[in-house]
Amino acid sequence: MGFGLRAIQASRSSSRVLSSPNPSYFRSISSTPDLQNPESAAAASSPEPPPRNPLAGARVHFRSPEDAIEVSVDGFPIKIPKGFTVLQACEVAGVDIPRFCYHSRLSIAGNCRMCLVEVEKSPKPVASCAMPALPGMKIKTNTPIAKKAREGVMEFLLMNHPLDCPICDQGGECDLQDQSMAFGSDRGRFTEMKRSVVDKNLGPLVKTVMTRCIQCTRCVRFATEVAGVQDLGMLGRGSGEEIGTYVEKLMTSELSGNVIDICPVGALTSKPFAFKARNWELKGTETIDVSDAVGSNIRIDSRGPEVMRILPRLNEDINEEWISDKTRFFYDGLKRQRLNDPMIRGPDGRFKAVSWRDALAVVAEVAHQVNPEEMVGIAGQLSDAESMMALKDFLNKMGSNNVWCEGNGMHPQADLRPSFILNTNIAGLEKADAFLLVGTQPRVEAPMVNARIRKTVLATHAKVAYIGPPTDHNYEHEHLGIGPQTLLEIAEGRHPFCSTLLAAKNPAIIIGAGIWERKDKDGIFSAVETIAKLGKVVRPDWNGLNVLLLNAAQAAALDLGLVPESANSIESAKFLYLMGADDVNLEKLPGDAFVVYQGHHGDRSIYRANVIFPASAFSEKEGTYENTEGCAQQTMPAVPTVGDARDDWKIIRSLSEVAGVRLPYDTLGAVRARIRAVAPNLLHTDEREPATVSHAIKPEFYQKISMTVFGTAVENFYMTDSISRASKIMAQCSATLSKKK
Repeated sequence: MGFGLRAIQASRSSSRVLSSPNPSYFRSISSTPDLQNPESAAAASSPEPPPRNPLAGARVHFRSPEDAIEVSVDGFPIKIPKGFTVLQACEVAGVDIPRFCYHSRLSIAGNCRMCLVEVEKSPKPVASCAMPALPGMKIKTNTPIAKKAREGVMEFLLMNHPLDCPICDQGGECDLQDQSMAFGSDRGRFTEMKRSVVDKNLGPLVKTVMTRCIQCTRCVRFATEVAGVQDLGMLGRGSGEEIGTYVEKLMTSELSGNVIDICPVGALTSKPFAFKARNWELKGTETIDVSDAVGSNIRIDSRGPEVMRILPRLNEDINEEWISDKTRFFYDGLKRQRLNDPMIRGPDGRFKAVSWRDALAVVAEVAHQVNPEEMVGIAGQLSDAESMMALKDFLNKMGSNNVWCEGNGMHPQADLRPSFILNTNIAGLEKADAFLLVGTQPRVEAPMVNARIRKTVLATHAKVAYIGPPTDHNYEHEHLGIGPQTLLEIAEGRHPFCSTLLAAKNPAIIIGAGIWERKDKDGIFSAVETIAKLGKVVRPDWNGLNVLLLNAAQAAALDLGLVPESANSIESAKFLYLMGADDVNLEKLPGDAFVVYQGHHGDRSIYRANVIFPASAFSEKEGTYENTEGCAQQTMPAVPTVGDARDDWKIIRSLSEVAGVRLPYDTLGAVRARIRAVAPNLLHTDEREPATVSHAIKPEFYQKISMTVFGTAVENFYMTDSISRASKIMAQCSATLSKKK
């Protein structure tokens, strides 16, 4: 019976084929002209291959039509710029070539041989990462020869690799796992003893299991080329080859954690994250970093209510694909020393947890008992734009205009936007050919900006001059002096560096925001603007006069107009509202002043507080931040809030209602509508608003400049805010690495 059913089904399928209108089932009959010229007939009958999209949506830029060459990848013709390698040509054609040692941001090593492809007229497979593509080259990536070559390379790589996958932290996101499944053999023929390598101590951040290392040298090239430290290198040869630190020392770079991301195997992993979780257990949330003013794009991986790790996100205009060690590892501070409940200090000096209703009522009552000019509000360096807008509106409704952001000084230059942002943009720094750093140390103030400067110096041999205290720059530079005296010499045209500045096509001056704390800051900025006019730093096609901010809240605070009315407002304050402000000097605050602290960590300012409002951290709320180049970005909540904490703007909104001066917004969208009326550029997310006003309209200002040397804005790179000061990992780094530098 079964055979009969099969025969019936076969006859039905054949009848469907015969009755189908699709002509592809029938063999075409060639005419006599086609037989006489078979090549033209084949060309006419064969359809054109469908276009292929480049990998990851990459775009190919041709500077001129003469720069384009045509190659063939698996029979598909593509056009690529001159200088592309075979591997890059394959990526443009949409073909993913396996690789271990190749990385697009590092120099080419060509030592893993996993990227072998077949090229026509080549006697053997070639390493596609190191072979330049030539006009008319025919590349074949899927032939038996290429497959056999990759299989052989993978067998050699796995020969000494331990079977650690069940206990390896790289498991589930390991390039070696993925590529051995895709391109490897189903068995190995090596029966000898596997070699083992002693693990190296690279410090408190990077864990090493060097037996897993496949000698791709990515970490060596990253440390040398991007981080600018000569800490890692290759030792030995043959089977005794291993990566180490030459002498027994720690890796002292502020970017050392990036070797964890670029390591294709489990040789370099995160020491704080070791054995904590598997990657498939984690929920990823795309957000931004607030530990400095760069606004690096990050991904927070969480499990339940806990942040487990932080990884970088690709953003070519800001942080490329790197992040600093503080950004990557300060996350454990988010669960230490947190403020959970509203608290009021009792007569005995101890804090007592109370309800939100009671805490708000006490603050509202005190606020009505003081004069408006005696009310002061200070926003902290981690404050978002929405909360600063609410704080300013609340104090304005109470009759006070004494509100500012810590780090901006008493009289910041907030009227002209080019006076407080990085006008060149972070990515635009690569176009500069001469740098003058005034009172700034980018390596600790903004490591991602420093990485761009180093990248420019290596690529174009740009000249770098520095005025400030002695420091360790990781690129060639000329230390001109330590104080304003050198600045005045350049402004008067008496310094040898003037010739370098005049000869540069795109000179860039970067001023540190730490200068805002000086009393003679206006005179220093005036001297810098004189230098800018002398060197033609500001032109219609180029604006090289930049200010490098320190904190995530500074730019948005200046855009929103958080500028104090009086320079001595703290000395006369009777009601002080600290919104996450922990680095403000309260020594001159009157002893009878009432202090409200609103924040997420029990840091320095709570020792002086009378009432504490618990707030949510940046990983627990949606907020807008503006980075040092004027680009507005938003954080997204990754984990729930701790205890009874609330968003900053919601606390101030509730306080305003209890105090009888209700603010006219109840939702985050309504707060942003209010921001649109004050600073609409803060709502243009991921866009850089160009400065529409030039420095030329600024009035001439002459102030006597003090000869006091420039100070250091960041004393300890690993502890700069309330989160990093609460972090156990950052404390270890501060204790070990700060001494080594």
